[in-house]
Amino acid sequence: MIVAKRAEAVGVVGFHIDANGNGPMHAVSITNPNGSWDKHCMQLNRIKPNTKVKNTTLAYETVSINWLEDDNPNVAANCIDRHLEKRGEQTAIIWEPDDPKDATLHISCKALHAQSCKMAKILKSMDVGRGGRVVTRTAA
Repeated sequence: MIVAKRAEAVGVVGFHIDANGNGPMHAVSITNPNGSWDKHCMQLNRIKPNTKVKNTTLAYETVSINWLEDDNPNVAANCIDRHLEKRGEQTAIIWEPDDPKDATLHISCKALHAQSCKMAKILKSMDVGRGGRVVTRTAA
């Protein structure tokens, strides 16, 4: 909310939520947290729909707070694929190099998708399938 007000003050517009919409949305999240979270989760692409929105116990010595325990979002679809048609040429990632002498890279949604597909083919050639775990190591 504070961020939206500050951005609006300097002329940034186009938020999905603003000062007028935050109050009612917040009220619903307090009175019906399961329904509120479930509604927002349905906007995302999921491999399978979640069945558990909130699972909490505040009992002494067994405190447990879990949200969306069985959630299985399709990260590639949500972060890349759904933007290809309308925003394919827009910047998806701004890569700032460690060395200030090197150029900053602006990677479009289409370029990110192409690289993701390339990496998927590499992993598939190594028999890494859906749900497989991969460990990577980067130079220190």
